[in-house]
Amino acid sequence: MRVAILGGGISGLTLAFYLQKAGVAYDLFEAGAAGGNIRSQHLDGYLLETGPNSLQLSPELEQLLTDLDLSADIQDTAAVSKNRYVLRGGKYRKLPGSPPALLASPFFSLGAKFNLLRELRRPAAAVDPLETLAHFFRRRFGAEIVDYALNPFISGIYAGDPEKLLVHQTFPKLAALEQTYGSVIRGLMKSGGTGGRRRIVSLRNGLQTLTDTLAAQLTHYHGNTPVAALRQPAPGTYQVQTAAGLQPETYDAVVLALPTYAAAPLLQPLFAEAARALAAVYYPPMTAIYTAYHRADVTHPLDGFGALHPKVEQPYAAGSIWTSSIFPDRVPAGQVLFTTFVGGAQYEAQARQSEAEQKSAVHAELSKFYGIRAVQPVWQYRYSWDKAIPQFDAHIVAAHAAVDALAGQGIYAAANWRAGVGVPDCIRQARVLAEKISALPG
Repeated sequence: MRVAILGGGISGLTLAFYLQKAGVAYDLFEAGAAGGNIRSQHLDGYLLETGPNSLQLSPELEQLLTDLDLSADIQDTAAVSKNRYVLRGGKYRKLPGSPPALLASPFFSLGAKFNLLRELRRPAAAVDPLETLAHFFRRRFGAEIVDYALNPFISGIYAGDPEKLLVHQTFPKLAALEQTYGSVIRGLMKSGGTGGRRRIVSLRNGLQTLTDTLAAQLTHYHGNTPVAALRQPAPGTYQVQTAAGLQPETYDAVVLALPTYAAAPLLQPLFAEAARALAAVYYPPMTAIYTAYHRADVTHPLDGFGALHPKVEQPYAAGSIWTSSIFPDRVPAGQVLFTTFVGGAQYEAQARQSEAEQKSAVHAELSKFYGIRAVQPVWQYRYSWDKAIPQFDAHIVAAHAAVDALAGQGIYAAANWRAGVGVPDCIRQARVLAEKISALPG
């Protein structure tokens, strides 16, 4: 058994690492530097994450860090990170952290709270695989929960639109709770799903430490080696043609650890229908604006992880992470740093603006909501993704079906569009796939 892994992001690297531990022959081809969207930059005294800002410490992630001898590098977020804020009525209000706190908090109206209580008695609806998140939450919890809880969360975390993302693809466990218990809230209570949040962590020198360490462990990693074509010399076998002209090996399996828009052209000559399905997956544009101020110029206490913006509030940005509050050692002394997200599926127009327009608009919005007295920031930096996060809408269903059908021909997928957009999801799926491939004959 010999495996070609196309793509050196977290999924491809993790898959290769566990195949190597299992003694399975592989080659990993990466067009650029290892890590995919996981990037950490040290600029002018700031440590910036130009990809995921922090990670939930899932069992699979914790085990991988242990396997890589990186446990001592784990950095927890500051205690204030348990507080999350949402813009409502032009002001930031703390989001309740638990169901009991929600009922006691003035964040939601009495009508919204009554709807939450009524959810316990609402019967389960018939399963609709194409039901959107907004429709699911609206019928179970009411419009206010959609506007001020679901919408900002989906926009800020998934760069998505809850009116288009599918509940069975994005939050399948919630949909299953409704069917099993007749109530999502009852299901959460009975299944223990209302427990505390998982630890949110980073690594002391940034998350890129994880992917750099993974790549350094691999004996058959080929960086800066774009794949030009995928060929099938005989049924059930494949060859990879690289731009570097490496002598082609013959592989029994190929793993697409690539975004769908990069995988589709490689599949097109051999599996045209699957290629079309993958090419249709939507990745909206997104920009991160990093903005620093002197602490004395910001009147808001910044006592939390950050703040999200509901679409109904008509904001410019989707929200901001308060980087200096959760990782105080990542900014110069006496400063605060905001990581503000512009764009996504609901804010495409803003994502297409010029750098100067985005920086100016972000400064203006931060000044308005945080009581910033400075005329200009101390420092600003922009990082943009033309194609950011894959959307789990109706198109993803066809993409999943297409790649699942290819498994019988030795083609697999390990990427965030298949596993889920979170890094822990990708690590979990890569480990499962490594075990599956290791058990194949040959």
